[in-house]
Amino acid sequence: MMDQPIESRQVVQEVIAALDNLGIAYALGGSLASSIYGFTRLTADADITVEPFPGKEEQFANRFGPAYYVSVDAIREAIRDRSSFNIINTYVGFKVDVFVKKDRPFEESLMRRRVAFNSHDLPDRPIQLVSPEDILLLKLEWYRKGGEVSERQWSDVLGVLRTQAGSLDNAYLDHWASDLEVRDLLAHARNETAI
Repeated sequence: MMDQPIESRQVVQEVIAALDNLGIAYALGGSLASSIYGFTRLTADADITVEPFPGKEEQFANRFGPAYYVSVDAIREAIRDRSSFNIINTYVGFKVDVFVKKDRPFEESLMRRRVAFNSHDLPDRPIQLVSPEDILLLKLEWYRKGGEVSERQWSDVLGVLRTQAGSLDNAYLDHWASDLEVRDLLAHARNETAI
């Protein structure tokens, strides 16, 4: 995260602090996670998966000051529908997409396998990251849902595969790639990164 602009990092820190303070389990994913595990690239947003937190919607929204756009109604709807809502810092133009964990086995596994990451920005509080295997699977799923045209998503996948070569749990990847119907994409990415 150190390669992201300081304002963007501060927005992510504030969202994580709000989640931590309310005891809401989360996992940072998206391009920030793939930049940590793979090749760094700048991004205009952050993706965070959270456990549903019914009854805490207003408390959560009230953690953010006038620099932020946060809708309590959107939070309630996302928790009810297991969908997503946004937190936008309008001063710096940085957005955090918050995905309420879906009720599917893959996301249960993703949350169980979170990795504590010690950031220079938050030395006393590790950030909970999606595992390298799970960020690959999420990126492959997004790539497929987006019509398999996003060069950024594909580049993120290749970067994580190259950087984490030799340390990935391939059996785990194979299992969930099949379940998520991205096994062919995983095979293609592995071929492209083979030395």
